[in-house]
Amino acid sequence: MQVSNILESIDLGAIALPEFQRGYVWTRKQVRNFMSSLYRRHPVGSLLVWNTASEGAPARGDGNLQAGHVKLLLDGQQRITTLYGIIKGHPPKFFDGDPNAFKDLMFHLEEETFEFYGPVKMRDDPYWINVTDLMQSGLGKYMALIYKTPELERDAEKYLNRLQAIASIKERDFHIEEVAGDHVRLDDVVEIFNNLNSGGTKLSKGDLALAKVCAGWTDAREVMRGMLDTWEKAGFHFKLDWLLRNATTIVTGQAYFHELENVSSEEFQNALYTAEKSINYTLNLISGRLGLDHDRVLGGRYAIPVITHYIAKRGGRLKDQAERDKLLYWYVHTFLWGRFAGSTETYLNQDLRTLGNADPGRELDALIEQLRIWRGDLIVRPENFAGWGRGARFYPFMYLLTRVGKAQDWGTGLPLREGMLGKLSSLQVHHIFPKSVLYDHGYSMSEVNALANFCFLTQDTNLVISNTCPEQYFPRVMDAFPGALESQWIPMDRDLWKVENYPEFLKARQELLAHAANEFLSSLLKTDPIELEEVPESLEYPVPAGEVVGGIVTDEEEQILRDCNDWVIRMGLSEGYIGYELIGDDGELLAVVDLAWPEGLQEGLSDPVALLIDEGDEVEELLNHAGFRYYTTVESFKQYVENEILAIDEAMVGD
Repeated sequence: MQVSNILESIDLGAIALPEFQRGYVWTRKQVRNFMSSLYRRHPVGSLLVWNTASEGAPARGDGNLQAGHVKLLLDGQQRITTLYGIIKGHPPKFFDGDPNAFKDLMFHLEEETFEFYGPVKMRDDPYWINVTDLMQSGLGKYMALIYKTPELERDAEKYLNRLQAIASIKERDFHIEEVAGDHVRLDDVVEIFNNLNSGGTKLSKGDLALAKVCAGWTDAREVMRGMLDTWEKAGFHFKLDWLLRNATTIVTGQAYFHELENVSSEEFQNALYTAEKSINYTLNLISGRLGLDHDRVLGGRYAIPVITHYIAKRGGRLKDQAERDKLLYWYVHTFLWGRFAGSTETYLNQDLRTLGNADPGRELDALIEQLRIWRGDLIVRPENFAGWGRGARFYPFMYLLTRVGKAQDWGTGLPLREGMLGKLSSLQVHHIFPKSVLYDHGYSMSEVNALANFCFLTQDTNLVISNTCPEQYFPRVMDAFPGALESQWIPMDRDLWKVENYPEFLKARQELLAHAANEFLSSLLKTDPIELEEVPESLEYPVPAGEVVGGIVTDEEEQILRDCNDWVIRMGLSEGYIGYELIGDDGELLAVVDLAWPEGLQEGLSDPVALLIDEGDEVEELLNHAGFRYYTTVESFKQYVENEILAIDEAMVGD
């Protein structure tokens, strides 16, 4: 089928995009290469479509489908969308992406190259032709232009032939293969799609479930994205699958997406809006009572579907403080021990069944008891704070203790619980013993970045203390603000403030943190605090998921990353995230990435990319699996930016 006929079929609703397809993701480089291949008559592949009944077809967008049957693009979305945008001058109705990816594509008559418009390079240069304008205006306009321009007129025939080669792309034939027949189900089509895209991102169970939902409620995806955007602005980043899971547990009582098979569009719509209210209520509980007020410290996000299910069944709110604290007690323990870090659906369903089978009024007791049996006990021990790095499971819990306790800032003496932390990490992590000092004394990376060497302070205080040793600045804090050190669980034996006694300091502080943890958790249940001296030292426990890998560990590394980020900004590109947290499909933190652009250096127009400094193979594998390009030196990263993002011609570098 000719390109022009394909585009016309899209406008008529005869060809559309299936709902489960990802959005438009091609970069400008891919657009340039594709158009160059078409211009030179190189093979560019065939298309695969699913020929299915128009009524109830899971098509994306709000365009009307033609009566009878419609062809849904399974393979060829990026190519056809690119052609549509360049030839028509605007994206198709099913478009989901940034139209600037194919806007203002230019062709150089002499060099026969495609580039995107740059005013310095192209303004007033007659050799550059706007491809979209050519496609829409035809050769006549440019024939007159060529013969009016002396430098073009000399080779008029050559240039007109080249323009004709571009215009004739509209008549290029694409071979189309079809998947058709009444026996073909959406599940079969998704399997075909995944096989075609074996080198890329697979469709998840959530994608399939959402495609079925959108077949009956076309606005579902857009509505859900609006909800996610609202939470993003509040400091919480959630994925579409996570929101879908919340709605699924509410409408079906189970966590499995396939349970949505027999749920009507109206039932799902009601469940989604109920989930939105329950999630808002839950986040307010977690932020207000526990102080976990932004994404970096929100542990156990996959416990939230259980919570929202419970709240929805209670009519949208809890009856009193006791019920609230009991529910939060369960929630905290789920992320402390990695309840949902493994088989997420299995444990979610187990907890949902427990809620459903418990005696009225005893649901939360049953949930806590099940967690206690699974774990062995629910006691926090000093060794639980022996982890290191911001990816450690007890890192959010230390933040929690700071928020709910009487922790004071060491530079002002003000309590940190009264809004000073704020959203988006306005409070900074402070290394009690400076990193540089510890490295100079031969301590390892894990010892330097031990959790027990962390506390939270305001940015100003952190800067004032800088690289001063505790032996020097602790006495000043004691004199200025009595009780401030103790409020952050600092052992008061002055010998432990010396760098040579650093291991003993860590051990002593771990004990103080464990006592504070058990005291707070006991307060949620209104029980007496657990005395650690009476706790058996060894019990068999399920092993929690491993600690998170990656992260910035030295001041020098951080400075390198900041300098690189500043350079990127000077190049006119998007600012990157230093210490970006890579979240897995199950909602758990996988790695802390040194410097990352999850939406690309040109948001929506280029690939996700990251810069890693002295990281291991595990971080690289996780990034590769998540679809990131990554570079391990600043030099190689800058080459990528200059050659592929900015497309700086080597011949022009000296200009």
